[in-house]
Amino acid sequence: MKIAVERKKMFDFSFYNNKKILITGHTGFKGAWMCKALLKAGAYITGYALQPPTEPSLFEICHLSGQINSIEGDVRDLRHLKKVFDRTQPEIVIHMAAQPIVRESYQNPVYTYETNVMGTVNVLECIRLTPSVRSVINVTTDKVYLNKEWSWGYRENEELNGYDPYSNSKSCSELITSSYIKSFFEDRNVAISTARAGNVIGGGDFASDRIIPDCIRAAEKREDIIVRNPFSIRPYEHVLEPIAVYLMIAQKQYMDRVYAGCYNVGPDESDCWTTGKLVTLFCDKWNKAFDGNIKWINKYDGGPHEANFLKLDCSKLKSVFGWKPRWNVETTIEKIIEWSTIYMTGTDISDCMEKQIEDFFEI
Repeated sequence: MKIAVERKKMFDFSFYNNKKILITGHTGFKGAWMCKALLKAGAYITGYALQPPTEPSLFEICHLSGQINSIEGDVRDLRHLKKVFDRTQPEIVIHMAAQPIVRESYQNPVYTYETNVMGTVNVLECIRLTPSVRSVINVTTDKVYLNKEWSWGYRENEELNGYDPYSNSKSCSELITSSYIKSFFEDRNVAISTARAGNVIGGGDFASDRIIPDCIRAAEKREDIIVRNPFSIRPYEHVLEPIAVYLMIAQKQYMDRVYAGCYNVGPDESDCWTTGKLVTLFCDKWNKAFDGNIKWINKYDGGPHEANFLKLDCSKLKSVFGWKPRWNVETTIEKIIEWSTIYMTGTDISDCMEKQIEDFFEI
C-alpha cells in the first residue's frame, strides 16, 4: 500500500477538534507535549497517570492539570481505569504510560513488568469493553527488537526480544497488543496500531539517565558533561516527530482500518548519531547561546548493559503515509536550547511550546 501525500495534508488539526481523547501517561515528558498539541487542535482530553515522574516536571510547569480532565491513576489498577473509560467514553486512546528508563528497569524489574505489561493488558481490556473507542495507539520503543548490533535499521517484521527488563517488557506489550487484536478486534470497528519510536529529545525533559537532560543539568552548574558511552549510536528525534506520527496514524486509521499496523518512528539515517557527536553539538550550541565553555568527558561508570548500535528502518511509515521527518538533529538541539533559555530566564514556557508546535506543524 503506497499513498502519495503532501506534507501539509499528512496531519489535519481540525480532525481532533472536539474529539474525546484518553491519554495514559499524560503527566510525563512526551505526554505533556502531546497534551499541548491536542489542546492546540481543540480536542477534549482526559489524562490518566500517576503524579509527574520528575521534579520539576513539564506537566506542572505548563499548568496542564487545569486545562484538561486530569485523573490520577495507575494503569495497573484495572478497576479504576475501567471506571474512567466508562465515565469518559473516549473515541481515541493513546497509551503512553510506562516505566521508560532502562537503568531503572534493572533496579525495579517487577514494577517495570507490572506497568509495561499488565498496564497494556488493562488498557486493552478497557478498550475491549468500551464501544465508543475507534482508534488506538500503543506507544512502545525502538528497543523492542532483538538487537544484533548490525549496521542497518530494524524493520517492523524483525524479531521482538528486548535485552533489558524495560526493552523486553515493551516487546511483551507489542505481543499482547497483537494477541488482543487477533482475539477480540478482528470483527470490530476498532483500529489498533503500535508505534516504535527512537530516542526522543526536546525541551522539558527532566528525567534521570537521559543524555540531553544530563547535559542541561551539567551545563547549568557549569560542570563537565559525563558521557557513559560516546560511541553508542542512536536515532535521535525531536519529541514532536513521534507525536505527529501518533496523531497521524490515529486519524488515518479512525477513518479507515486499513492503516492499522506496527510502525517504526525514527529519523533519517543521517540523524542516527553517536552520543559523543550529539553532545559535542549540544556544547557548541549551548556555548554560543550562553557565552559558555562547557565540554564533555568520556567516563564509563560500569553500569548495566545497554545497546551500542541501534537504528530503525522507517520505510514502511514513509511508503504508507508519505511521511518524512520535519526537523533534523541540529534543528532539534536549537529548539532545546531555545526552550532552555526561556525556562532559565523564567519567561513563558507554555508560549514557547505553542510557538514550536505551530512551527513544526506549519499552522
